[in-house]
Amino acid sequence: MNHNLENKVWVFNDEVIGEQLDSGVQRKVLAYCEKVMCVEHYFDEGDIGALHTHPNTQITYVVDGEFEFTISGETKIVKKGDAMLKQDGVTHGCKCIKKGILLDIFVPMRTDFVK
Repeated sequence: MNHNLENKVWVFNDEVIGEQLDSGVQRKVLAYCEKVMCVEHYFDEGDIGALHTHPNTQITYVVDGEFEFTISGETKIVKKGDAMLKQDGVTHGCKCIKKGILLDIFVPMRTDFVK
């Protein structure tokens, strides 16, 4: 994982080293500053993003694939081109149905992703 990307103007995806999470998901922290963060999550079919909550507002955009998302107890299927808003403190999680990529924007940045 690259911890030296904070405040970088140009971040090239092929130069960023991803982090393999215990769940099987791979995380790539891309451009970020104290106020906002852009992160890609790569999922294989069956991978789980466990239900969780955090004090950051998050927008998730489905770059590719298909996912079953639960947000505040409501579950829906989302696919390429769909987006979800998860305000701070909202419980959410997902299961990957078809291999895909999620692009997450966090406000403010997730400091736990770069420790």
